[in-house]
Amino acid sequence: MRWGSRLVALALALALGCGAPEEKPAPAPALAATPAPAAPAATPAPATPPPPAATAPGARNVARGEATYQQLCASCHGPRGAGDGPAGQALEPKPARHDDGAYVNALSNEHLFRVIKEGGAAVGKSPAMAPWGGTLDDARIWDVVAFVRSLADPPYTGPAP
Repeated sequence: MRWGSRLVALALALALGCGAPEEKPAPAPALAATPAPAAPAATPAPATPPPPAATAPGARNVARGEATYQQLCASCHGPRGAGDGPAGQALEPKPARHDDGAYVNALSNEHLFRVIKEGGAAVGKSPAMAPWGGTLDDARIWDVVAFVRSLADPPYTGPAP
């Protein structure tokens, strides 16, 4: 039986109601000169995304982190993280020095992330450190962490944020 005859037979069988009444008949295959290649199987998305710290090193956007830092953090911490921002002059205790590698390099990436997201009080530090989690999404916070890491002297050599 030729291909066209098979389609006619299939269409006739479908029209006459072959199969159970609750089943929907499968659509007739389209005629084509060559069969189309099968589409690759879709990979299901993971149920939960991996934690931000699990992304590949270098995946953070330090330049975007710097722009965010200059906009939101430099007024207290200073443009290069020296704790000398104009708004920070009136604060007690003084803002953390992000350029002090002896201090900041000892802190984990997750700690820095939490301070930025939840504020100083969340980690037992000054409540004057505002929580930025309502303003910044997690990816932007990780970018700021990456920029803070770039300020340390001596340079930070631990795992990338």
